[in-house]
Amino acid sequence: QVQVVESGGGLVQAGGSLRLSCAASGSILSINFMGWYRQAPGKQRELVARVIRGGTTDYADSVKGRFTISRDNAKNTVSMYLQMSSRRPEDTAVYYCNANVGINRRGYWGQGTQVTVSS
Repeated sequence: QVQVVESGGGLVQAGGSLRLSCAASGSILSINFMGWYRQAPGKQRELVARVIRGGTTDYADSVKGRFTISRDNAKNTVSMYLQMSSRRPEDTAVYYCNANVGINRRGYWGQGTQVTVSS
């Protein structure tokens, strides 16, 4: 099993920057890839960005050039970050960290962190 915890959400003005952090612990050697998702009120959860084993990154078109995902592997923990710049009101959502684990590709989710961008 993998435990995932996010942190770093809050209120930011449009155009500002914010960094989200995620820490994964447990069976971290079985992690295939990790990603950030978000869910705005009344909308479905969507992929924001992900980083695959080996460092390859993938972004939603809506955040390309504004958000940067990174990953740091330690002995017992995998940390993942989402640096968000040039924030827009439409970026307001609950942001979730996800770890895709094992041959069955089971997803482990964090509890989510609220990010609000004021115009």
